[in-house]
Amino acid sequence: MVEPLLIDRRKIFEQVATHLEREILSGTLKPGDRLPPERDLQARFGVGRPAVREALITLQRSGLIEIGNGAPARVAIPTMQAVVSGMMPAVQQMLGNADGQRHLQGVRLFMEVGLVRHAACHADKKEVAALAAALKNNRASIGDVAEFIRTDVAFHYCLAKMTRNPAFPALHDAMSMWLLEQRRFALLEPGEDRRSYEAHERIFIAVEERDADRAEAAMRSHLEEGWVAFWRRYGGAAE
Repeated sequence: MVEPLLIDRRKIFEQVATHLEREILSGTLKPGDRLPPERDLQARFGVGRPAVREALITLQRSGLIEIGNGAPARVAIPTMQAVVSGMMPAVQQMLGNADGQRHLQGVRLFMEVGLVRHAACHADKKEVAALAAALKNNRASIGDVAEFIRTDVAFHYCLAKMTRNPAFPALHDAMSMWLLEQRRFALLEPGEDRRSYEAHERIFIAVEERDADRAEAAMRSHLEEGWVAFWRRYGGAAE
């Protein structure tokens, strides 16, 4: 008979989750593998069903396993989208105060500046054409707030795709969702959509002309002016 592993009884489910997490991270359990049935896990760790269930829920919340309706638990196949989505509760908490809003603005500025410099240096003709099409759609949406936001996000998404690294589009999608309310507030300012479009146009021209410094300056100015509009409507003070 197999002796059950010794578990710290003060935090039973956490100890079970830690053991399973080690097996996943070490590669003993690989992406797509089924976890042992709950009864087997109960016997292995010498714990009851509630502890096993809670351990599995903990691993699911951390993105390490997937639990379907009636299907056995499996080791999750990691994706950037899953990793980023797991950050959502903490990000929502950050957005509840002005400091958190500013911190995420700083993150977006850092990322967007890097993206536009990369685009100016490395974008091929097909990618520049896609950016031109996104710019055209953005111009056509002036006056329609919902559509302008959609085409605004699509324009910036083109820059993220130009990295040819799936992590950046995933991060861009998350950042766009997190800061959606900032876009909505900013667009309450009269003429903000046209100003934003004209900034996009300057960014596009700099990318098309392969001028990384001008592209960066245009992006910085675009984001900072948008944040001034946001803080004016949000009720804080831009810094």
